[in-house]
Amino acid sequence: MFQDDGSSSVTSTPLQIFPTMSPSCQLRTTPYPWLKELKSEERGLCLIHLLLTCAKHVTSGNFDHANLALDQISHLASPEGDTMQRIASYFSEALANRILKSWPGLYKALHSTKISIGNDSILSRKTFFDRFPYLKLAFVIANQTIIEAMEGEKMVHVVDLNAVEPTQWRALLHEFAGRPGGPPHLRITGIHHQKKILDHMANILTEEAEKLDIPFQFNPIETKIDDLDIEKLKIKTGEALAISSILQFHLLLTTDKTTQKSPPLSKNEDSASSCAISSTKLDRFLNRLWNLSPKIMVVTEQESDHNQSDLMERLSESLYFYAALFDCAESTLPRASPERSKVEKMFGEEIKNIIACDGEERIERHEKLDKWIRRFTLAGFRPVRLSYYGLVLAQRLLQGSTSCNGCRIKEENGCVVMCWQDRPVFSVSAWMPRR
Repeated sequence: MFQDDGSSSVTSTPLQIFPTMSPSCQLRTTPYPWLKELKSEERGLCLIHLLLTCAKHVTSGNFDHANLALDQISHLASPEGDTMQRIASYFSEALANRILKSWPGLYKALHSTKISIGNDSILSRKTFFDRFPYLKLAFVIANQTIIEAMEGEKMVHVVDLNAVEPTQWRALLHEFAGRPGGPPHLRITGIHHQKKILDHMANILTEEAEKLDIPFQFNPIETKIDDLDIEKLKIKTGEALAISSILQFHLLLTTDKTTQKSPPLSKNEDSASSCAISSTKLDRFLNRLWNLSPKIMVVTEQESDHNQSDLMERLSESLYFYAALFDCAESTLPRASPERSKVEKMFGEEIKNIIACDGEERIERHEKLDKWIRRFTLAGFRPVRLSYYGLVLAQRLLQGSTSCNGCRIKEENGCVVMCWQDRPVFSVSAWMPRR
């Protein structure tokens, strides 16, 4: 899994390598001078072993041995080192936080003066958009799919469930401006919990629409997605509705305590099938979106399964997933780059939530495309093949990129999966209500 220079190649499984690992990676109670003698590849494998060993001790409540593993990891890991060293530093912090949660008073005291990282998070996500190709590719594919779905429509309403990046909708304005027969009247509803983000988007898009002479209205809704009042979308008669969700639906996968079983979201599935997936906040949310009769709904999500109850499974799956993203960062940005540090800290917060948190506190519940297909189908939606031309445009964009040369995109049953090397990291799919 790891190359001589310490960067990861996530095409093989670390668990397949463990049986052949040297005993030097086993826990020891003596000082660790031997750790300094490890080569890069050995160090990477040793860190994986120590992380999984630590997680096993955390799961069993053997905190003394978990502490010993964390101590050894601290001699090998570094947020400024090679790919595996950086990953291990964030995973070890997450495991340490999980241990601390066993003593709520101690945990709260240590985090009582922690300052909100909301602004840092926005800057980090902006850096991720600017320096990594994945969201740009998702925007291109989603826009073209929306344009083709809205052919001939005179009034178009786009609902952006994560209105943080105006680039996507600026491009859509330009596409509509060149549409044969003239542009539609376009209304965009942007949803975000920070007013200044919405104001920034409104100013940019309104100015762009005036330049292009497109009738345009921006409707801001200041809220988090799980608090959204659907009535505030103000869907008007005669509007063709498009919904865009970029990395938002997984935030709604916590169990919905207001219901005891899955509501009858599917229009054709029997009750036994509906109960196969426990009721979540997403179930009710999708039911409300279905009632809006959107002409198209385009969804981008992380392509990994971090929504499992078992800690060991979550840790193993997230190691693979974030190894791909950290490896992409290794190929894109210098190790000392402040931008890289910001993005990796953003990933680190996700890792901490996946590993250290449970219940409603755990919101980073990423799932793979096959599970999303099942969820949307049960909610009464049917898949829509993504735009072929959009896929062509995304391929061209990728070929013209000078960074992240290991990024790949491939079509799977009308959906698109974006990869780092051979490892899937994001998926894009399109849906419409089944009547």
